[in-house]
Amino acid sequence: MTKKLNSFPPVVPEKPKVLILGSMPGKISLEKDEYYGNPRNHFWSILFKLFKVAPIEEYDKKVLFVKEQGIALWDSIGSCYREGSLDSNIMDEVPNDIIGLLREYPSISLIACNGTKSYTTFKKNFNLDDLGQVRVIKLPSTSPIPGRYTKSFEGKVASWSEILNHI
Repeated sequence: MTKKLNSFPPVVPEKPKVLILGSMPGKISLEKDEYYGNPRNHFWSILFKLFKVAPIEEYDKKVLFVKEQGIALWDSIGSCYREGSLDSNIMDEVPNDIIGLLREYPSISLIACNGTKSYTTFKKNFNLDDLGQVRVIKLPSTSPIPGRYTKSFEGKVASWSEILNHI
């Protein structure tokens, strides 16, 4: 029997403008208790490139960095069952209370879904009409696992630059 997995609590600055939603942290991230803890994941590298800062190694400083940019981090999925780290292996997912987070932080104007699974899970569980002025976009996954629509690192940076319009 596969063990039930739970996502992390959200990382939220005082007045977030952008909410980045992953699907469910991978095995390495769960073991390290860090968002995007797999060193092969492009997430942190993309953000450092977008904001033109030198890479940050310590996780606490990475969290502080995203908060300083007005970015919140969470996952579409609050709990699920999954063998390994692949999104395609996710079963019995239960969404996080994203609407509750939006109510608590009305400064959020953009939800940026990191990859297809995050986006489809969000759309399946939440009515986009209930979001008011909050825009929802699907960005290319930062996962190190090649997918059907994998872009180059520079292509991902270009797509992810959309979040800069909301900060």
